[in-house]
Amino acid sequence: MKQVSVRSISKELAVNDGPPRVLVLDDDAELRSMLRRYLGDHGFDVRAVENPEQLDRYLQREPYDALVLDLMMPGEDGLSVCRRLRAAGQTIPVLMLTARGDPIDRILGLEMGADDYLSKPFDPRELVARLRAMFRRQRMLHTDSTWDDDEIKAFGPFALNVSKMRLTRGAEAITLSSMEFQLLRVFASNPHRPLSRDHLLEKIHGRDHESMDRSLDVQVLRLRRKIEEEPRKPRYIRTVWGIGYVFVPDCDPA
Repeated sequence: MKQVSVRSISKELAVNDGPPRVLVLDDDAELRSMLRRYLGDHGFDVRAVENPEQLDRYLQREPYDALVLDLMMPGEDGLSVCRRLRAAGQTIPVLMLTARGDPIDRILGLEMGADDYLSKPFDPRELVARLRAMFRRQRMLHTDSTWDDDEIKAFGPFALNVSKMRLTRGAEAITLSSMEFQLLRVFASNPHRPLSRDHLLEKIHGRDHESMDRSLDVQVLRLRRKIEEEPRKPRYIRTVWGIGYVFVPDCDPA
């Protein structure tokens, strides 16, 4: 497989002008056709592909604002595609379509770097609602005035550059998915403050997203693996039993 180049969100979404660009990967031709029509009728600019090779070519040519990715496909499945994209530094928000309501499918998808999930069969209206929630979060990341454009949050050897959506450790750039970035941003904005799971879910998903503690725990685990020397004994993102998590940027003794 070719390595996929890293691109930011499209100009249309960044300036809040024009239709959000959605890329769909599903091997079901009937579903692809339905999603092109339905999402197009609801204001999205949609491209649909049937295999990972086509996906890679589309991502190399131009930026997209969201990827709707089928989990169960012949050959390289959705989990492998998502893992490969994240390993290559691709930060596009991913909504995973799972064929079953089995929680393990959702958890595996989140662990591979997906930002959200939807079980088949699904109501296309719910897909539209989830995509719109994704785009609201993306716009907030680029237009939120609560942080100065050049503000950098430092903790330990790390520096979080908000305007560039970049985390570095010294000269090394650390790739974060959009969800991981949002989560770290919330933590960095609230040092030493215990944050409940409900509060974190609201900040990163919005009020219109269903609460799922396990999905948040998976995202926290992924983030810990990227910033903690010992993820099982975290120094920065600590568990507060019965509440949620607390961010300790100056590494006080646990």
